Amino acid sequence: QAAAFGAYFNQGQICMSTERLIVDASIADAFIERLTTKIATLRAGDPGASDSVLGSLVDASAGQRIKGLIDDALAKGAKLVAGGQLDGSILQPTLLDGVTPDMRLYREESFGPVAVLLRGEGDEELLRLANDSEFGLSAAIFSHDTGRALALAQRVESGICHINGPTVHDEAQMPFGGVKSSGYGSFGGKASIEHFTQLRWVTLQNGPRHYPI
Repeated sequence: QAAAFGAYFNQGQICMSTERLIVDASIADAFIERLTTKIATLRAGDPGASDSVLGSLVDASAGQRIKGLIDDALAKGAKLVAGGQLDGSILQPTLLDGVTPDMRLYREESFGPVAVLLRGEGDEELLRLANDSEFGLSAAIFSHDTGRALALAQRVESGICHINGPTVHDEAQMPFGGVKSSGYGSFGGKASIEHFTQLRWVTLQNGPRHYPI
């Protein structure tokens, strides 16, 4: 549910949207099965229609751009697990498996209702895949062992990392910002005040003072 929300809410048009699902190979097939079942409930269509859970992309050109990313991956051997159908500015929620570094979707942000699944074996390989990106805004780690997840979170190259929660999560009082190509510094809460504040030191001498010379 968290993966589907993070990837497809607002048609994936959120800077924090989940683009890459990095899953341990031991559970990847079961994960795909459950996520595919969830995706089947997320029909995209006319926002005024009662059966539309998702709506339109910002415009039809965005659909063509995203479809180009999908087609590139499919042409290079990726597997279309769900979605991919485009009708004007309406793109059905899409999931691809078997995405490799030579595909544009491995490196480029879709900014649409598209998620790719990457498989790895063990924490170190999963962490390597997570950090193999020029982007570093929001990440999420899911684990029953929260201590293990917290240790990994310290090593994820992202400005934000949620444990057992989706990548799409913002709170006004918390610092919001990314690393690498996702920006510099943070805004939100005290962080924004600190970034736009010049600290000054002003003194007032009241009464006589001793000078050593």
